Amino acid sequence: MLIPYLIAKIHRATVTGADLHYEGSIAIDEAIMEQAGLRVFQKVDVYNVANGARWSTYVLPWPRASRGIVVNGAAARLVQPGDRLIIAAYALLDEKELNSLNATILSMGPENEVEKITQTKL
Repeated sequence: MLIPYLIAKIHRATVTGADLHYEGSIAIDEAIMEQAGLRVFQKVDVYNVANGARWSTYVLPWPRASRGIVVNGAAARLVQPGDRLIIAAYALLDEKELNSLNATILSMGPENEVEKITQTKL
């Protein structure tokens, strides 16, 4: 049996932009993506701390070192620049995989600087 487990989280990222007319996704600074272990086109769930909105989308890269977090497509209606988001990635894992994996959690500052990286054993 496969069970969904959190494998990466970007906690309290700040929205830097929103583009309603883009086809959809969340664009994340490439350096932040790498630190979290996220990949291009990976599915993520996004939770807006400011208004409680929740949605699923996929990740696209944003320019490295820009500290950009840009919500695109229809979900752009769910955010305002400055809103804080939780971006969570899950994987379907079986019991054998649990002992060999860690969840990576990035705690973000107000300018999308990584303040802390936590590796938590699954």
